[in-house]
Amino acid sequence: MPQNKKPVKQRLAIITSGGDAPGMNASIRAITLKALQNGYDVIGFIAGFHGLINAEFIQLDLKSVDNIIHKGGTILKTARCKDMFNEQGVKKASCTLNNLDIESLIVIGGDGSFKGAQALSEYWHGQIIGIPGTIDNDINGTDQTIGFWTAIDTALDCIDKIRDTADAFDRIFVIEVMGRDCGFIAMESGIASGAQQIICHELISDEADFIQQLLISIKKASKQSYPQSYVIVVAENALSFSTAELAKKISEYTQVDTRSAILGYVQRGGAPVAMDRVLATQLGIKAVEAINKQKRNLMIGMSKGEIITFPLSQTGLKNKTNKDLIKRLEQFSFNLTI
Repeated sequence: MPQNKKPVKQRLAIITSGGDAPGMNASIRAITLKALQNGYDVIGFIAGFHGLINAEFIQLDLKSVDNIIHKGGTILKTARCKDMFNEQGVKKASCTLNNLDIESLIVIGGDGSFKGAQALSEYWHGQIIGIPGTIDNDINGTDQTIGFWTAIDTALDCIDKIRDTADAFDRIFVIEVMGRDCGFIAMESGIASGAQQIICHELISDEADFIQQLLISIKKASKQSYPQSYVIVVAENALSFSTAELAKKISEYTQVDTRSAILGYVQRGGAPVAMDRVLATQLGIKAVEAINKQKRNLMIGMSKGEIITFPLSQTGLKNKTNKDLIKRLEQFSFNLTI
């Protein structure tokens, strides 16, 4: 009698792509555990789309994802891959997936990663599911992205420490935070730190006028001798000139010692906070469930507290003039210097 062959497991792959974000490991863990529970064979490509193009991967099992939920970075490494924006690179990635009999791919990353995933879908007809992982929180279709809350917490800790030295010297500090072209990190860390001013793209229509009003407001505050220190949180790329130049302008106009600080990549590191761990886990589980339901070319996101699916083709970057962000900022504006 012929022996019954063991059924071949469906193969699922994961990549982390673009800028790293705290919580990516938590998502890898959740995807792997849920997929194994559902009978999948799970692999992870190394260094994002580079690993996909070059067929560099590792097997993911219970042992490989054990005790990683609290770790920053990504065990799969990450990278930005220009080759996914040309036909040859996309075709190589497609061939890798076909040669390895992979039927489903989960991409954890931001806007550039999702563009790469969409390009891949033109040549490879398996299931692609996106999970938003970026500290910038700038992906359309989701209220929150993995890593955002940890970045705020890290920025807040740094701003609080800078406030201490600003108080000691009665100085003005201009502190630049990340966010690419989106002001969410500046807004949330600025509100939480009690910053006297928050500068982000969404608030500026006429830069020259904005800066003039800012200088007048700061000078008025310095004459009142309140507050003793003055903290300004600035989103990167919000202005056409550097944070150091802004500090110089303020110092010259107010005659108050003004320093600048750029927080930089520290905001992308560290153990993810609880909210990012929970979000990453929820999105990871939902991604596998979407694959079980034969869904494809979708992003798993969060909207009004609910886990939702959103067309990958409609993700892109959040609108630069985000009205919700402006409304939230106005809600916490006290205008004490008027």
